[in-house]
Amino acid sequence: MEVSPSNLTQLERRLGADWRHIAAARSRAQEKRAELRGALRRLDSEDTSVVVFGSLARDEFTAGSDIDWTLLVDGSADPKHLELARRAEEIVSKAASKKPGREGTFGTLSFSHELIHRIGGEDDTNRNTTRRILLLLESDVVGRPDAYERVVANVLRRYVLEDRGFVQRAGPYHVPRFLLNDFARYWWTMAVDFAYKQRTRFGEGAAIRNMKLRMSRKLIYVSGLLTCFGCELGFGNKPLETVCPEPGAAPECIDCLRQRLGQTPLEILAGALLHFDHLDNTARKILTAYDGFLAILADPDKRHRLETVESEHYESDAVFQEARHLSHDYRDGLLDLFFDQKSGLFNLTKNYGVF
Repeated sequence: MEVSPSNLTQLERRLGADWRHIAAARSRAQEKRAELRGALRRLDSEDTSVVVFGSLARDEFTAGSDIDWTLLVDGSADPKHLELARRAEEIVSKAASKKPGREGTFGTLSFSHELIHRIGGEDDTNRNTTRRILLLLESDVVGRPDAYERVVANVLRRYVLEDRGFVQRAGPYHVPRFLLNDFARYWWTMAVDFAYKQRTRFGEGAAIRNMKLRMSRKLIYVSGLLTCFGCELGFGNKPLETVCPEPGAAPECIDCLRQRLGQTPLEILAGALLHFDHLDNTARKILTAYDGFLAILADPDKRHRLETVESEHYESDAVFQEARHLSHDYRDGLLDLFFDQKSGLFNLTKNYGVF
């Protein structure tokens, strides 16, 4: 059976572009996930899934990438779960170039109850919000998918079924505002946490985190916005053609969102850009800049420079300036996309991204 080319491949062909670093990172990610699936075989169960996040899940894996993961539990509490997580950590650490981040968000157990029931309020900590949003926007399962698929579907049910305006199509636009607001909240949290980490780590690693915030972290938010806006504009895997008549009767909305969010952020972005051929020059600017960003991360010397350069040398450092220039092209391209009036994105951005 012939497999349809990816959104990125279709767009690359249409533009006559050559995004070789995106392709190389995707290939490396697929190989690494296959390696982990083999190594972790039979470690999970119907009630547990080993889930990866970050560049490995986004198909942006390079030689210097770490592996963010969690043992996701959706079932009865069992003391054996901690032992399973410890064994998973041993296996993943052998496959990774470095450990997950210091905050303890990844590399351990996570539980479905917190992810599904604690949306908003005091108990929805930064860690819980991060796990939930990244579960939707940049995750993949490297073993049995049972628990993973149940949790993702149930998180989406919370967002859809409790959004009365969305399921009843109240108002001029059909956009899942509850979901979009949480994507936006996470984006601003990432931006604030960047300043926090810069202070508490005394500037260590600030340059590469800065560029990741400008590029890959921003991409996560962009993919969330486009997923939500796609419900109104009809781009994505499947246009939403039916009205959800009442809360509790919106399985089509949930299935459609799950299908769209099952793509990587770059695929979601490319799918939207494919939909608007009048934005081909914008598409070229955005994805060529992103390809250049991945080229820097894939170059050991340049990556090391970004990891170690101090802020007083930013203006004179060639690698930092190269990355900054790419981030400006990327930003300008995204602004052209989201404030384009012909596509309909301008009105959605104005009404949902601003007020």
